[in-house]
Amino acid sequence: MDLLEYQGKQLFTRHGVPVPDGVPAKTVEEAVAAADEIGYPCVIKAQVQIGGRGKAGGIKVAKDRSQAEEQARAILGMDIRGLTVHELWVEGASEIASEYYASVIFDRSAKAPLVMLSTKGGMDIEEVAASDPDAIARLHVDPLVGFQDFHGRRLAFEAGVDSDVVGPVGAMLAALYDAFIGEEATLVEVNPMIVTPDREVRALDAKVTLDDNALFRHSENADLRDISAEDPQERMAKERGLTYVKLDGDIGILGNGAGLVMSTLDVVAQAGGSPANFLDAGGGAKADAITSAVEVILSNEKVKAVLFNIFGGITRGDEVAKGLIEAFDQIKPTVPFVVRLDGTNDEEGRRLLAEANLPNVHTEPTMDGAAQKVVELAGVAAGDGQGRPDEAQSPQDAGLEAPRR
Repeated sequence: MDLLEYQGKQLFTRHGVPVPDGVPAKTVEEAVAAADEIGYPCVIKAQVQIGGRGKAGGIKVAKDRSQAEEQARAILGMDIRGLTVHELWVEGASEIASEYYASVIFDRSAKAPLVMLSTKGGMDIEEVAASDPDAIARLHVDPLVGFQDFHGRRLAFEAGVDSDVVGPVGAMLAALYDAFIGEEATLVEVNPMIVTPDREVRALDAKVTLDDNALFRHSENADLRDISAEDPQERMAKERGLTYVKLDGDIGILGNGAGLVMSTLDVVAQAGGSPANFLDAGGGAKADAITSAVEVILSNEKVKAVLFNIFGGITRGDEVAKGLIEAFDQIKPTVPFVVRLDGTNDEEGRRLLAEANLPNVHTEPTMDGAAQKVVELAGVAAGDGQGRPDEAQSPQDAGLEAPRR
């Protein structure tokens, strides 16, 4: 779960991370009142869960009350890279002597938190990493040992921060690590982390991603969820207890088990297709869960064909077939479906599908054959006549980790 900047800063304060004073606002009147309370000059900042706000005009300095009203009115309702601004954060303007970058992220490959520090703050860190990777100091922290004072000093020296702020920068990194661990986050990022002319170190921005699976232990964080910012399909799936990730393609995917679904994405991509989603119906999925899954997949208007890849263990093939039949009765899909059933009660499931004689439903005995068939049908539906979409997106391109096979 991604937090807005001001929510991240409020979380930071619980862990001793120094941030500028600020007040959230949802209306122009609230923003002006907040500016009067904070004092001038102040900064009016758009609150959206995406970067590039400054370049898009979503961060403005107001020198007086009239400017505060003007800037708030201009920013509220602004579209920033597809997201509409509904909230503002009004904070006191900061004097800046230096800008640094700091973050703590969970490195899955190393199975440990990774702390990063760079003196090139205020820039897109991806560009810095590509053009000058040595400008970013990195350190993996043993979670059993935790972040120690010498870790902060080492990172500060390796990054080349000013010698008189090595201590404060180390203390900032320690506080960020404490927030990362204490709130069960997957990312804590500050860009920029500023040094003021008085040599104070502050977090001028806050990007925080919390682990959804840990929210039951943090009720105060669960309340921060911004439903309006979530993808509608992913929100629908979450409400129905389904594991769903939206992708950019046009072939809907349903499987039982994360590994099988990941493999299915791979096979479809290798066949020239472009998956529209990752959807794991889970082990032991019943007919009602299958019906809900179909509704979620087809709520994406880009989907031109759907692939069911079920390997029955505790999931029964006849239950999957009953769910698909019920879905066709309720939803009446117009896109083609390809179904591969194998394992527990697979023969019964195929018999039920044959008897139901559902329109535009095709069965295939193998995963490779099913992938080839669904790519062909999606291509026909797209009207390219070749059986292949123009561009194929692999699960790796979508940021998902494919299983080893």
